[in-house]
Amino acid sequence: MIQSKAGFEYHQILLEQAEQTERQDRLTAASVEALRRSGALALRTPVQYGGAGADATTCAVRLAEIGRACPSAAWVAGTCATAKTLFAQSFDEPIQKEYFEDPDALVCGSGAPTARGVREADGVRVTGRWESVSGSEDADWTQLALMIDGAYHVMAVPVADLAVERNWHMAGMRGTGSQRLVADGLLVPTWRTAPAALPQPQDRLFFALCVLAPVVGATRGALDVVQEMFESPRKPYMTGYASMGESPGARHWLADAARLVDRAEQSMLAVARDSARAGLAELDRARLQMSLTGAARDCRGAVERLLDLHGASGFRTTNALQLYWRDVAVGSRHPLLNPYLATEGLGTALVS
Repeated sequence: MIQSKAGFEYHQILLEQAEQTERQDRLTAASVEALRRSGALALRTPVQYGGAGADATTCAVRLAEIGRACPSAAWVAGTCATAKTLFAQSFDEPIQKEYFEDPDALVCGSGAPTARGVREADGVRVTGRWESVSGSEDADWTQLALMIDGAYHVMAVPVADLAVERNWHMAGMRGTGSQRLVADGLLVPTWRTAPAALPQPQDRLFFALCVLAPVVGATRGALDVVQEMFESPRKPYMTGYASMGESPGARHWLADAARLVDRAEQSMLAVARDSARAGLAELDRARLQMSLTGAARDCRGAVERLLDLHGASGFRTTNALQLYWRDVAVGSRHPLLNPYLATEGLGTALVS
């Protein structure tokens, strides 16, 4: 079972800031600073630039720890890890030195090529917009996809060079601040653009892990809320029990929720470990992807049981349980965790 590290002071900061983070539709300044100081934003900064260069397992564990306190903060840290991974694969010197100058910098990005670049003498003139860029209001750099001469490219630019349109209005993962970024005739130096490196199969699994880990952490956070309820004087309404723990049914429901959380964590860690193996066959990759989508489903099932245990009071806007519920419901439905496409992929691999 993943536990928050002993003495991990930043966990408490993120937990205390979670409600305000959601209320303002972006991380609080204290939350961003906590991520920076904890090293979460340097997980995929290369070692030669002062980062951790962490492997998939380390990233999954850390992101789940953060998600247990604040799912939105974990999501932004996961997006940062993904963006830095893609950047290191796509760009060479000298842009790497500039981009990784601060190993703890928050970066964001989008792989959707929803902009067009036109080559000019002094660089590339870029016009377009990118939706749902998590952490965009607090990021230093962004890596964005675009089409140049009909080919898929990426560019790295300071977020300050772009307009931010606050259009992120969601039921869950509100605090990720996944706003729209806009370029209107922005001139980007040629050396800040590059043909996009196609993600390797292991990379796609890693990116999916960066999405799943905050969801697993959020589910563990929901379990924390309900376990605290079991330690309180509260009892099942309209029964003769003196406490929740006296009810065999309540104990069974709690155990079932805990089993689903544990299974989701175990699946996540197994995929993180196995995805690092060289020479993964297509069938192996398809099975690992199915494990990820199964873990997302287990997270949703666990939270539903926890809501049943807590009852209608769990939906009070002041109750952390409903925040975890909404974040799990939204985060677990990210395209990288799409269950029917994963099933389709496994079926194709089985008969090919």
